[in-house]
Amino acid sequence: MRNIVILLGLLVIGAVGFLFYQDKSEIPVAEKETSVTKVGFVYLTTPGDHGWTYAHELGKQMVEKRFGKDVKVSVVENVPEGPDATRVIRELAKGGNEIIFTTSFGYMDPTLKVAEEFPDVKFEHITGYKRSKNVATGNIRFYEGRYIQGVVAGLMTKTNKIGYIGAYPIAEVIMGINAFAQGLRSVNKDATISVIWANTWYDPVKEADSAKVHIAEGADILAQHTDSPAMLQIAEKEGALGFGQSTDMSAFAPKAQLFASINNWGPYYIKKIEELRNGKWNTGDGPDHWAGNVWGGLKSDMLIISKFQNMPDEVAQKAQEALDGIKTGKINIFAGPLIDNTGKEIIPAGKALDDGALWGMNYYLQGVDGKVPG
Repeated sequence: MRNIVILLGLLVIGAVGFLFYQDKSEIPVAEKETSVTKVGFVYLTTPGDHGWTYAHELGKQMVEKRFGKDVKVSVVENVPEGPDATRVIRELAKGGNEIIFTTSFGYMDPTLKVAEEFPDVKFEHITGYKRSKNVATGNIRFYEGRYIQGVVAGLMTKTNKIGYIGAYPIAEVIMGINAFAQGLRSVNKDATISVIWANTWYDPVKEADSAKVHIAEGADILAQHTDSPAMLQIAEKEGALGFGQSTDMSAFAPKAQLFASINNWGPYYIKKIEELRNGKWNTGDGPDHWAGNVWGGLKSDMLIISKFQNMPDEVAQKAQEALDGIKTGKINIFAGPLIDNTGKEIIPAGKALDDGALWGMNYYLQGVDGKVPG
């Protein structure tokens, strides 16, 4: 009898074990692995609490909040543009990341190179223009915010001298300068813009020195396509005014910032990751897509304008009208007639520059002093 009980017990244990094994085997290993999407980010600097990289960090945080445990995020900070970027991007691809966001213009060629080596990985290069089957580009129409800056500058300046700090003389930066000039001249044709090229995206010392030069030359309004609040801090110290870049910088210069153009990357990141998870990556279209790739602005909320401050109500009203006009399409920033600063007609009345022409922009429009560096 005892032997029969033992035998029955073994049979029960075996049956339970078999059912347990069968239950586990019905869940494919691949399915469990793909339930979590591995996402990589490459940052130019440390995120800190301001500027370009911080805006991307805020976007990454939105991704983590939206997807929770369904994503595993890897971030590499302080990656120089150049050969080291290639190594970092390759390591992220080797690490199993299914989609990798490379967040600076200078990562363009390294991204393309690594993408060729990993055709099954999706790459999103931020602000570039070169693409392939598995490399898409994402960008923000930064120039729309700069037009509004120009409107405010034209109404606020007392010296009619505007100082502008540029990063590198590439089309993205030049179109911003020219958009600023268009906004400026829409309200004040006597004001002019002087540009100092910092030849860096982020260097607080260079940015501060450039701001000091502009102010010494009579500028009372400063603008920037560089990433630190150093320019605004100098402006506040010297009694000038200016605009924040990429994130709200009013905490660094509460008496100097007129408003900031804020880069809102989170919804874009979320959308692209959702497309990847649904097997529909890079297949959407719409008004904010350019050649199958996203280039969004104020209308899509990829670009956000912070609150207007340190300006009279009537100036804030004009700024709001410019913002609304761009959103609705009433204002076409680069509609003709467009004249460069040598007097040459770029485009006549009744026509407007298309996106391709913006990416080929290598000249200054009326209102900007000097020449674009060769």
